[in-house]
Amino acid sequence: MRKSVCTTPGKFEYVHTEKPDLTEGNAIIRIKRIGVCGTDLHAFEGTQPYFEYPRVLGHELAGELDAFDSAPSFKKGEAVTFIPYFHCGGCIACRSDKPNCCTSLQVCWVHIDGGMAEYLSVPSYALVHGGSLSYDALALVEPLAIVAHGVRRAGIKPGEFTLVVGAGPIGLGIMELGRIAGATVIAMDINEARLAFAKEKLRLPYTIKITDPHVTEQLLHITNGDMPTVVIDATGNLKAINNSFQYLAHGGRYVLVGLQRGEVCFSHPEFHKREATLMSSRNANREIFAKVISSMERGLIEPETYITHRVKFDQVQQDFASWPQPETVFIKAMIEMD
Repeated sequence: MRKSVCTTPGKFEYVHTEKPDLTEGNAIIRIKRIGVCGTDLHAFEGTQPYFEYPRVLGHELAGELDAFDSAPSFKKGEAVTFIPYFHCGGCIACRSDKPNCCTSLQVCWVHIDGGMAEYLSVPSYALVHGGSLSYDALALVEPLAIVAHGVRRAGIKPGEFTLVVGAGPIGLGIMELGRIAGATVIAMDINEARLAFAKEKLRLPYTIKITDPHVTEQLLHITNGDMPTVVIDATGNLKAINNSFQYLAHGGRYVLVGLQRGEVCFSHPEFHKREATLMSSRNANREIFAKVISSMERGLIEPETYITHRVKFDQVQQDFASWPQPETVFIKAMIEMD
């Protein structure tokens, strides 16, 4: 079979290897679609935490169930995706029904090779039924599950002003689900084309360019002098993360969905006087995956809205390097295996 390997930052190589053998407790998926997200781009650029090279990228996957060892509710040939966060089942997080932050977590494509290949072996417990979804939609369940988990962590209430910093794929998803939850969503980004996408495609009432010298004044005006009660970072940019503490209302919640390598720094007195809440949001669990699939099937979420680029598997090497460029207006690429 063929697979695409990110050998070093900025470089892919196609490799021919054997199809994975079926082993005890595992299943083999024949890959049909591979979604490319911002974290893939970060890995390609060399800025993704927890990452080592060479590595096969790809974790937003949809495919056909080719073989399995023990998965009673599944059948050969059905459309599936999977939960790419492989957990131990016995640590404090797993015992607390939080396998998404297992102490021994192995994230497919970060800690172990991903699915930018014709076939992928995964634990059978990670399989997820595709239902009536298309392969395109099914490949986008995982990133939208991350989005839904972050929105749930934020505890958004109807009518709350919610600032989402970063209008990439995850940020745009948070904006849409935040709006569905009843929030008045404010989009912030450096890229004007992405802000235009948020305003036009997601029907958001407010967008702010992060480099505007009057950001605070704009936020005060929009929120009637209160500032946002929820701030969610989806940039993974250290400067943006640190700057966004100042945009938080008294009593507000700040959720870090984006991830970066450095140390978060903020003024303790300013944070303390707000009695603010700071939390992270990591991955998602099976309950959230099921909720996202149900929302897609009912038409509450239209995942294809986010697909801005589409390529065949053999075009990955020539196209990937252009996607991180601002002028590309990259939201989501979909790689087709056949």
